[in-house]
Amino acid sequence: MTHSLTHSQASDTFNKDESRVDWHDESLWFIRQKRDKAAFAIPEWEELRESASQIKENVLANMDTYLLEFEQKAQKNGIHVHWATDAAEHNTLVLEIMQKHNFKKIVKSKSMLTEECHLNPFLEKNGIEVIDTDLGERIVQLRNEPPSHIVLPAIHLKKQDVGDTFHEYLGTEKGASDPQYLTEAARQHLRGKFIAADLAITGVNFAIAETGGFVVCTNEGNADMGAHLAKVHIACMGFEKIIPKIENLGIFLRLLARSATGQPITTYSSHFQKPRAGQEMHIIIVDNGRSTQLGRADFRNSLKCIRCGACMNTCPVYRRSGGHSYHNAVAGPIGIILAPNLDMKQNNDLPFASTLCGSCTNVCPVKINIHEQIWKWRQIVTQEGYAGFEKTQGIKLMNTVLSKPKVYRFVGKMGREIMRFAPFAVNNSLNKWFKNREMPDAPKESFREWYMKQKM
Repeated sequence: MTHSLTHSQASDTFNKDESRVDWHDESLWFIRQKRDKAAFAIPEWEELRESASQIKENVLANMDTYLLEFEQKAQKNGIHVHWATDAAEHNTLVLEIMQKHNFKKIVKSKSMLTEECHLNPFLEKNGIEVIDTDLGERIVQLRNEPPSHIVLPAIHLKKQDVGDTFHEYLGTEKGASDPQYLTEAARQHLRGKFIAADLAITGVNFAIAETGGFVVCTNEGNADMGAHLAKVHIACMGFEKIIPKIENLGIFLRLLARSATGQPITTYSSHFQKPRAGQEMHIIIVDNGRSTQLGRADFRNSLKCIRCGACMNTCPVYRRSGGHSYHNAVAGPIGIILAPNLDMKQNNDLPFASTLCGSCTNVCPVKINIHEQIWKWRQIVTQEGYAGFEKTQGIKLMNTVLSKPKVYRFVGKMGREIMRFAPFAVNNSLNKWFKNREMPDAPKESFREWYMKQKM
């Protein structure tokens, strides 16, 4: 799917409202601090991270075995198992199930996979009503926006924005922004949708090979409401969501909510083992580029991701550029290393939307080396010719300067002189560093010149 703005251009738009950017930054940092408190309260936190990482390493090495085991057990439990190569096949499978039953109404709980596959617009074009039932997802759906965060879909909006949206679409009082009032309005609105729906779609947080069951984690219970009322339940999962045994589940559940929001556990961790009497249950296992990523030695462990969003909450770039600037279903640092695998040309800008500070890697509950993979994607994007003329020429120029000591010293001296005596030459719109920063005063001498004097 094409996009009109690069990350840098979209960030510029987001940064025009400075007070909102500051609020967005502080809100996400608050959640990061909650994560730290929750993590530090558990003495065995690092052991849990290591265990989860090793379990996922085992899964990546034996993916085919575990997926086939899961399929066999799930089918034995009465679940229909489907395989989808890409987003188009996934969407077609959902539509075929709808058409088979002559259904027209869907309630859907949060599923980043369906966002990745652009399921909603596909179904709507085919005459299907799709209602997102997660509160944040419903808010952005009413506004015709994509989610800006994988756990907090409407984190870019203030309560006043939600109030205006609900007034327009749900008929709430004009100017009302009390969270309890707005939540109750959403609840009343969604209750009728749950009752009227023919089919429920959920995501999958964890699929257990040993049992053929799967687990969905929510804080609102909306996945349960949809799945227990609807005649048909479709669960959609990327194939990396598999874990070997039921005993592994406790490790991931202890890590997931603490990393995502600082909670000890999600409010609802719902286990689905088989369809209830009279219900039909399907699970669609999707590749959509994952097997390619699995085959990339430098990037395969990005498939360990449990979609907690901790890397987004800590990332200084994400916090001050907003999730929509990543023009991808999954934003932030984890999105940066997943998106180029899907389409390197369309997402060539994302690996450069990072400071490489490593904070994302430090908070990742399954120990993905995110910042190192971002750095490696930069190299590949550049080598493949997707970095763009300006960036490519800049890198070549820097290579010339940095590889020749005499040239480096001369350019440094010239740069200092220009900054001291003609500051307007660098303090202008052509200098992208100056756009959002104050340039420092130029020193009278370089570090090397100072150091050589000290040696004498």
